[in-house]
Amino acid sequence: MQKGGISPLFLCIFSGESCILQSMNAISGKSGSVKSGKARRILGIDPGSRFTGYGIVELDGDRIRWVASGCIKVKGDDLGNKLRIIAQGLNELLESHQPDEVAIEQVFLHRNVDSALKLGQARGAAISTVALRALPVSEYSPSQIKKSVVGKGNAAKEQVQHMIKALLCLSRIPQEDAADALAVAVCHAQNCQTQRKVSAMSRADHPLDGLALRRSSGKSRRRRWR
Repeated sequence: MQKGGISPLFLCIFSGESCILQSMNAISGKSGSVKSGKARRILGIDPGSRFTGYGIVELDGDRIRWVASGCIKVKGDDLGNKLRIIAQGLNELLESHQPDEVAIEQVFLHRNVDSALKLGQARGAAISTVALRALPVSEYSPSQIKKSVVGKGNAAKEQVQHMIKALLCLSRIPQEDAADALAVAVCHAQNCQTQRKVSAMSRADHPLDGLALRRSSGKSRRRRWR
């Protein structure tokens, strides 16, 4: 591995008929499966019946760092087998990267009913796989994700790809499904940052609330013991 620039590397991990296509791009700083310090690792999922995108980032204070991204290629026409491929692929990712929480795109209105059903089935398989590991799952609408990453809810996919490349300091534009999944993860990370800042501002505005609450709790315990 050369410093400053890593050549694009594509990994195929086969499990039965499943294939995880992982695109590793050069980024600033460190990357890999080893989690740093107290960072929160977030897995973003962009469900699909042919390609299920995934993107993993770490939230460390004000920094959002790329860890891994790619897509699970779903083969065949049998529904049960396709859902099994998605579940197996995600299980491999959960095992190797150990995320702390998961974010997934909500189902959106689709003109094609058949496509909407297939998307819902893929999404259900993904959520079930994550839920079995008792990981917290957050959902975001496509417009929320695009607004968070690009600044407008009706942004084109190409704009999302370019912004993800810029935000995560990637050396090249990620594949479409991987970019969408990374956008989901970044959206959740930014939401966590906002919640943390709001909570910190609330504590700063009312510094004595915590002390009063502790004193009140102590008095209650003394009354019970008397």
